[in-house]
Amino acid sequence: MQQEERRQNNQHLVSELQKERKEVWSLYCKIGELKPFSSTSETESLVTQFSQLLIDYISLGHFGIYERLLAGNERRDSVLTAANRIYPEFSKITDAVVSFNDKYDDSKQQFSVDNLESDLSLLGESLAKRIDLEDELCNHLGGTVTSVA
Repeated sequence: MQQEERRQNNQHLVSELQKERKEVWSLYCKIGELKPFSSTSETESLVTQFSQLLIDYISLGHFGIYERLLAGNERRDSVLTAANRIYPEFSKITDAVVSFNDKYDDSKQQFSVDNLESDLSLLGESLAKRIDLEDELCNHLGGTVTSVA
């Protein structure tokens, strides 16, 4: 019964990750539709909302899935091997997301769109890579994954 419960928890994490991923990409695209960017309250509001959702999404993958694996709740060698191989790149992408969030969701700084287009482009590339890594890890976990990217 314990194994069945672990699998259900895995499925739940994968499902939550996919849900948040879809929301992140939806907002990412919505922001992209505002090009050329200008410092309007709509742009600032969407970017702030996106940054906050992005952190929730990244946290779920980084702390929800990886923390669970590293806590010793996973016994399958194939999953642990994949997780250890993927983790360094996964972690770099987490750092890139946190940097984006620090730049655009900081009430102490004046909102600026000067580098928003290039920052979003780089972030999009990082997120696409992260999605590939997540899908690989989730497939090892036994979750059914439907990629959004």
